[in-house]
Amino acid sequence: MDPHKDPNPTSRPPRLLDQAKDKLRTLHYSYRTEQQYLQWLRRFIRFHDKRHPRTLGAPEVEAFLTYLAVTRKVSASTQNQALAALLFLYQQVLEIELPWLQDVVRAKPSRHLPVVLTHKEVRAVLAKLEDEYWLIGSILYGGGLRLQEALQLRVKDVDFDLRQLIVRAGKGGKDRVTILPEAIVDPLQRHLEVVRAQHAQALARGHGGVELPFAFERKNPRAPFEWGWQYVFPAKTASRDPRSGVVRRHHVFPDTVQRHVKWAVHASGIDKPASCHTFRHSFATHLLERGYDIRTVQELLGHKDVKTTQVYTHVMRKGANAVQSPLDR
Repeated sequence: MDPHKDPNPTSRPPRLLDQAKDKLRTLHYSYRTEQQYLQWLRRFIRFHDKRHPRTLGAPEVEAFLTYLAVTRKVSASTQNQALAALLFLYQQVLEIELPWLQDVVRAKPSRHLPVVLTHKEVRAVLAKLEDEYWLIGSILYGGGLRLQEALQLRVKDVDFDLRQLIVRAGKGGKDRVTILPEAIVDPLQRHLEVVRAQHAQALARGHGGVELPFAFERKNPRAPFEWGWQYVFPAKTASRDPRSGVVRRHHVFPDTVQRHVKWAVHASGIDKPASCHTFRHSFATHLLERGYDIRTVQELLGHKDVKTTQVYTHVMRKGANAVQSPLDR
């Protein structure tokens, strides 16, 4: 027996990234955020020649973030995400408070106006989408949802009587209520009839459950199999959960929807760099053009600050402060 080999491997302390992963799950971070944070931590460690972050400090964090801005020329939002991952590592995992990072070269925030489609262009794109992808696109535009919010809708979050959608734990972890468009009520009800039949078949095969938020599954073990908790837009087949290893039905993969929308934009002959998020931009802009109060639009979008909503006033075709060119007089 090798005297240098640990006879009990389970006694070894967990690796740093495993500790970070466990902490992220304990604090209920989304799987997507977990993957992004772990990626940034790997890049940070490699940047400093695989030295343990406990031996590093504010100067090394500043050097890495400056490298991202100056050499890699990343956007401000990308640099902020890297900073958030590093702060999480030091504060939550290593329990080390970093001094204020004053010497970091910050990437300049982009000041691009959002891409907005006209009513005619929205209808053209939606006309190219079929089946559930048409429904998803219609919800993105008709209710102003982010793509992930639409895909995470549960059956119980659709209120046909009040014509509203309840967005659970949206950006910032907040719930909100938005519009269920009248135009998709009947198609959505027919879609859910099909989904319900598929759910019954999945239950018969033994994998009809879904993931539930936080510890709710421990409180109600039958909830993952209940109809109300099922995704409105489930994936075609069951898959193995990367966290728990349980085989169950997930929602439609975001990349799949993005590919369909990208194709629909191209097939419509629209030259704008439109994406799924463009539907949300168009929703806000068109409501403001129709005279709805900006505070109302802010609440429907779930913006924390009305200044975020005000950007859409700059892309309106008409408004209270519209200016006519002297050439058009």
